[in-house]
Amino acid sequence: MSSFLQNLPYELRIGWRYTRAGRAGRRNGFISFISFVAMLGIALGVAALIIVLSVMNGFQKEVRDRMLGVIPHVEIVDARGGPLADWEALAASAKLHPEVVGAAPFVATQALIARGETMRGAMVRGIDPALEPQVTPIARTLEAEGTLAKLQPGAWNLILGGELIRQLGLEIGEPVTIVTPNGQVTPAGVVPRLKQMTLAGRFDSGHYEYDSSLALVHIDDAIKLFRTEGPTGVQLRLKDQQDARRVADELSRQLGPEVLVRDWTRTNQNWFAAVQLEKRMMFIILTLIVAVAAFNLVSTLVMTVTDKQADIAILRTLGASPRSIMGIFMVQGAAAGVIGTLGGLGLGLLVAFNIDVIVPALERLLSASFLPGSIYLITRMPSEPQSADIVPIAIISLVLAFLATLYPSWRASRVQPAQALRYE
Repeated sequence: MSSFLQNLPYELRIGWRYTRAGRAGRRNGFISFISFVAMLGIALGVAALIIVLSVMNGFQKEVRDRMLGVIPHVEIVDARGGPLADWEALAASAKLHPEVVGAAPFVATQALIARGETMRGAMVRGIDPALEPQVTPIARTLEAEGTLAKLQPGAWNLILGGELIRQLGLEIGEPVTIVTPNGQVTPAGVVPRLKQMTLAGRFDSGHYEYDSSLALVHIDDAIKLFRTEGPTGVQLRLKDQQDARRVADELSRQLGPEVLVRDWTRTNQNWFAAVQLEKRMMFIILTLIVAVAAFNLVSTLVMTVTDKQADIAILRTLGASPRSIMGIFMVQGAAAGVIGTLGGLGLGLLVAFNIDVIVPALERLLSASFLPGSIYLITRMPSEPQSADIVPIAIISLVLAFLATLYPSWRASRVQPAQALRYE
């Protein structure tokens, strides 16, 4: 090891020696403390960035998975907004794509659901119980429970989300009234059409929006109720949900301009835009913490340069160039930045990968619940570290630490030997 160090340029050896001396505090205890605080600040800032972004990724994945448990990956609807003339041929053509693994027709219309004087707006979705399990996991769950089989044509049964049932105060088997938006003309004017149906079951997706506003009925009943003359669209399930946008674009070109193909990222575009904006803002805010910690290196190096003026003067008289002097102190600052960044990466990844153990331990220690099930969608803290976040964090931290070394190193290179040694 010593022979390896001897082969390094002397700028690296001296800069690393200054770094170790500062950390050990053999020359100046206060400089040692400031240097340690700077490295600790960088480490904590990097760790905080990794932990926060990993938790945000985890929450996004949880909400996305619950959302895709209810909605399809891709929807195909008529471009003019009417029913599909030949949905079987359209579904068969879509299933020729190698990424499509399931297809089912649907009818989707807004309506009011009433029980007594209590009314709630809902999206009524007419589905085919035989084909729906191919495209939505929630339908497979209802099929396994035997609830989906209760949707029979002409039986006028429906299945509601658990939160909507709670809001309406319903019990399984009780009647509920559907108020359709397209009314019927009578001598007294246009009046809304009402249809009484029976609550045959419930589903709980874990996503509040769907549990509080989605009603499932048989597609034949929905066609009669809303007078659509057929399914209003075809929903598809893909092998990989992340390929939905690409597959939707390919299907759009394949099926022609008569239909509109929408993937799940476009139908929920506002939600994803809000999540990305929040994640971007958190990245900027926490990066400022890393920047403040990195620029603490400026004060550390300025004090080090002041303390080492005699050493700088001796090196200059021995033939060291200003560029070499600048390199020595840049090595010292960069070493502190690298140590802080690596320490932050280690700490952040350790917490991010073990947050499912750390958070329950903290909850038991503090006798508190950070994610009560009565308020939040999930009761455990999710975490999903991604290299797309971790690599930029490390690079930004190292770049900021490097920038913080430039001015003090330049000042060190401008030290005049005669002036520095005058009072030695």
